[in-house]
Amino acid sequence: MHRLRDDVTACTTDDGMVLLDERAGRYWQLNGTGTFVIKALLDGATPEQIAGQLAATRPVTPERATADVTALVAHLVKEKLVTDS
Repeated sequence: MHRLRDDVTACTTDDGMVLLDERAGRYWQLNGTGTFVIKALLDGATPEQIAGQLAATRPVTPERATADVTALVAHLVKEKLVTDS
């Protein structure tokens, strides 16, 4: 299961969500789809489940949804915004 690191703050905005990495003083802005992905991830959904939900509710192929979700999760982990514990 994924979770935000203790030093990362999430704030919902009108357009999506902002993640603030308090350690590095950097922030990331997520659009509505990115917000959907991270909220589902933090609620315990797997990237595969999230991709399936996106493909079922948005005009995107399952393959594209899987690639996009996988890339976003990998980036969040690489930037140390989320952990997979």
